[in-house]
Amino acid sequence: MEVLIKKSERKAKSVKEKQKRYLYHQIDWTQSLILILGYRGSGKTTLLLQYLSTSDKKGIYLSLDDFYFETHRLVAFVNELYELGYRLFLLDEVHRYAFWSKDLKQLYDDYDDIQVIATGSSILDISRGNADLSRRASVYHLHGLSFREYLNFQYRTDLSSFTLDDILTKHHALAPELLDNIPVQSYFQDYLKFGYFPFFLESKIGYSQKLQETIQLVIDTDIAPFEELQHSTVRTLKKLLVVLSESVPFTPNINKLAEKLETPRNTILRLLDILDQAQILKLLRSATKGISYLQKPDKIYLQNPNFIHLFSPTMANVGNVRETFFINQLSAVHKVTSPKYGDFMVDDAYVFEVGGGSKTTDQIQGIPNAYLALDIESGNGKRIPLWLFGMLY
Repeated sequence: MEVLIKKSERKAKSVKEKQKRYLYHQIDWTQSLILILGYRGSGKTTLLLQYLSTSDKKGIYLSLDDFYFETHRLVAFVNELYELGYRLFLLDEVHRYAFWSKDLKQLYDDYDDIQVIATGSSILDISRGNADLSRRASVYHLHGLSFREYLNFQYRTDLSSFTLDDILTKHHALAPELLDNIPVQSYFQDYLKFGYFPFFLESKIGYSQKLQETIQLVIDTDIAPFEELQHSTVRTLKKLLVVLSESVPFTPNINKLAEKLETPRNTILRLLDILDQAQILKLLRSATKGISYLQKPDKIYLQNPNFIHLFSPTMANVGNVRETFFINQLSAVHKVTSPKYGDFMVDDAYVFEVGGGSKTTDQIQGIPNAYLALDIESGNGKRIPLWLFGMLY
């Protein structure tokens, strides 16, 4: 116990100077059970420790992938700490702990004066497991850095976010104001290569290697055990990812993929769904509700532009990068679907065509509420700078 308490104290001291992610200010910290889900390396641990360092409750940070929890139940350990006056429990990597759902439910039901804040992989489904937490836990999703956050983290700026309505109606004023103070285009190119995860601050040189390591870890230690995949299925999943990375954005022919990988069609669809939940791929569909994984997506993207540069460091397709950036940033805060015309439909209300500066409004003529998201510094009318959509969160 003493070892874990000291480890918690040491880690809490390490985050005092770090900037806070957007989600920190959106979480209702008064809730008694909070679950924060997100991709490995997105900053979930830092979020926990920042709250611990500012809370007036006696609290402790515990990583549930610690060897201690291989032989000790969390409920019993919390009970011991409760007797010592602890009332705040910050639990990291809960998906790595076999009894995560059962123990979180029991803690919620047994104690009315403690607060439990847990983090887990984006694949975590709180309605699964031995206990359904969907009616007990307040669930938040932490996305990677927006372009706005990247600028704030890297260059110590203090930029505020814009709403989609702000961007659509005021972009002609917003963009020049930012361009007066920041060389946006050069910073934007850097962001597309290495700005999506906060660990770029540790080392830009080692960023690609760490990015590759996180993908391997997500597949091997998050997806495989949680989804109970056989070794052969994990190998197929990795092959599928390599095949897709060579041709995204990919309009899927599931039967051809199944043939190429010598795998049943339904298995391919299930693996695509898992990679989407794990935030390695982004599946674009014509609807977001009531969709079974057995219905094939309209288009498949890698989840963020940094992944494109990882898989194709010298041959990243610029059109692919632009579209991936757009769907990545918009889907963090809005519903994005596949439209009949154009590239993307947002909130069932707006249609967007993404491209380079040479695209004209002829592309969207006759389409209601349609806009161009273009790789330009500033725009006019319905021609909006693509980078400005990175200011949404």
